Amino acid sequence: MNMAEHNLTDEAVAHGLRGRLLRDEPMARHVSWRAGGRAARAYVPADLDDLAAFLRALPRAEPVCFVGLGSNLLVRDGGFRGTVVLMHSTHGELRCEGGRVLAAAGVASPKVARFAANHSLEGAEFLAGIPGTVGGALAMNAGCYGSETWDFVERARTIDRAGAVAERAPDAFEVAYRHVALKNGALGADEWFVGAWFRFAPGAGERARVRIKDLLARRVATQPLELPNAGSVFRNPPDGYAARLIEACGLKGYAIGGARISEKHANFIVNPARRARAADIERLIAYARATVKARFGVDLQPEVRIIGEPAGEAATGGAQP
Repeated sequence: MNMAEHNLTDEAVAHGLRGRLLRDEPMARHVSWRAGGRAARAYVPADLDDLAAFLRALPRAEPVCFVGLGSNLLVRDGGFRGTVVLMHSTHGELRCEGGRVLAAAGVASPKVARFAANHSLEGAEFLAGIPGTVGGALAMNAGCYGSETWDFVERARTIDRAGAVAERAPDAFEVAYRHVALKNGALGADEWFVGAWFRFAPGAGERARVRIKDLLARRVATQPLELPNAGSVFRNPPDGYAARLIEACGLKGYAIGGARISEKHANFIVNPARRARAADIERLIAYARATVKARFGVDLQPEVRIIGEPAGEAATGGAQP
């Protein structure tokens, strides 16, 4: 990146955009593993209109990655040669109208669970157990405790590279276990979720709040929430559980560098001293996968998204908005 590029970009941001543009941003600040490399650029949009303007300003070839709470993301140590859009917002749109809940993509999923309960709606309680944002839950059909995000989606709102916002019904998408795509093409390359309307059942708010409390207590008892982690590393195979297979291989507590398979839950990899490199975590994922494959013939599929370049291939330069 030369000085002319730097000045041109700063001028564009000052005159056309209202969000914050960050350069050479450490992604360990934005992923729940607290590990990994830097993004060449990161943008924090002021609102949906500002996000649309920013996307329109980006060169077509610029790699883009949307990030919420970073709870299922690993950025390799060499960083990401593109732009990360940081979507998490504590003030994102969240409202109830006509028995429906409208939630922006940057709203944390547990906040939606509490909001629904406070409006005497039931069914959203499982969202309290999803450590990410609405956008991430929509993109991967996140679920737990017998429920999945798309069980309750009435309409989804997306934005594309041209900054155009669209609203679609669920039948426009292919939805499966930890998988969501537009029926006319893969979602994610040129289009991202920015919100959704959810339909939950009328009910007793107090009963929903009690269930949320119970589910959170169950999470604390069974998952290593006190240590940096990214939730479940692998999808559960058909008719089975990834954690049981990994544990049966004797891998609880197995470590590579600063990364370790949790002794509390074998489908979690933790960064207990916050010294793990992304490469340690990626190698441990590969080792667990290969070990389960060799012993049981089951090829575990990662639930975690891995982006960026290996160490030594630093994320510098690239196209500018």
